[in-house]
Amino acid sequence: MATLYLDCSMGAAGDMLSAALLELLPNPDAAVAELNALGIPGVEYVRERVSRCGLAATHLSVRVHGEEEGAGEPDHDDHHHDHDHDHHDHSTTSPLHHSTTSPLHHSTTPPLHHSTTSQLHQPSNRQTVKPSNHHHHSLAEILATIESLPLAQPVADDAKSVYRLLAEAEGRAHARPAEAVHFHEVGSLDAIADIVAFCHLLAKIGPDEVVVSPVHVGRGTVACAHGILPVPAPCTAFLLEGIPAYSDGTVEGELCTPTGAALIRRFATRFGQLSLTAIATGYGAGRRDLPRANVVRAVLGEPFDAPAASSPAPAASADDVLEICFNVDDMTGEDLAFAADEIRAAGALDVCEIPAIMKKGRPGTVFVVLCRPGDRDRVLKAVFGHTTTIGVREALKRRAVLRRREETAETVLGAVRRKVSEGFGVTREKFEHDDLAAIARKIGTERRP
Repeated sequence: MATLYLDCSMGAAGDMLSAALLELLPNPDAAVAELNALGIPGVEYVRERVSRCGLAATHLSVRVHGEEEGAGEPDHDDHHHDHDHDHHDHSTTSPLHHSTTSPLHHSTTPPLHHSTTSQLHQPSNRQTVKPSNHHHHSLAEILATIESLPLAQPVADDAKSVYRLLAEAEGRAHARPAEAVHFHEVGSLDAIADIVAFCHLLAKIGPDEVVVSPVHVGRGTVACAHGILPVPAPCTAFLLEGIPAYSDGTVEGELCTPTGAALIRRFATRFGQLSLTAIATGYGAGRRDLPRANVVRAVLGEPFDAPAASSPAPAASADDVLEICFNVDDMTGEDLAFAADEIRAAGALDVCEIPAIMKKGRPGTVFVVLCRPGDRDRVLKAVFGHTTTIGVREALKRRAVLRRREETAETVLGAVRRKVSEGFGVTREKFEHDDLAAIARKIGTERRP
């Protein structure tokens, strides 16, 4: 089982996380060429070799309309806290903190919609049109832009899920729904580039699990359009809920940005310290030099069984799942079974059918569907396409699950897969039913005359 370990002892930012993954690949330049071939309007990825405290590392520069955000302002942060999810690094101030317009509010220029004049949807002029910070994009527009890119569908779904997490956290910070959050144009392009890069590179590496260290958030304050806020910024703080995070007081400024926190929240299967046999190691650099090496370290390897005395019980993993519930009282048993199969095929993690008494005493069924947030649209399409419901209830839930792996046991009857679940001091083993059934059929056939 391949394990990706992310060492966030100097925080986490989208460009740093992506750069660290680049170093794990055998041909980083080819991977950068793949990213540029995606054709994100106005965006160019540039891989740079840099040194941080004498440590060789990779910096993945994202240039929007030919310019890297904050590159000419060494004392400022690349991540803008006027609610733009831009390129990231660590500092106490923001280059856009003098802005008088927040992307969360309507500017003098209305938010762009899907038309031929939208710079998000007109690749042909992306090298000549200069963006305006007064152009804002809604979450729906950004999700549509991601969907329009030539990405594998799972990668596109992951990227959209990360952006939804960002919008939900921003909306929560300002007491408004995610759909009402708007991002300024340069900020949305920059964050799309960071998020898409990480999702694409992670899919190329294909780890079975992603283990993340406790996240260092830094200390001090950060400037935004609304004033001075403590580190971590509100959006980051919401995204880090339920995630081990700390400040040791040694580094001044913001170390973990909202985009970095959203990527960790979406992909971390568990949190802990490095415990694996390394195959490859990569270092992704932030833009600035700091007293400590400003890098995220990524390690790809295989887990090993450490001595029991030095290894705690495996921790359970945690992630977010979307719970979709709805009631039906006019479907046959055959239709219910078929609908459940189709909903699972659309990406649902689980489909539960609960008998219920509906209005007027009619017997009915309550469906409880679990799916990853990134699979929401496909699952809802299956729900409405294969059931008679006209509405659903949705809730984002935090779940804890035992860490699972699959082994193969050699028996006198043949190889049998076995599922092993561990966590909270508990270990459970269960043989795969399909393998046992195949053996039973084989024995039955051999015994027939």
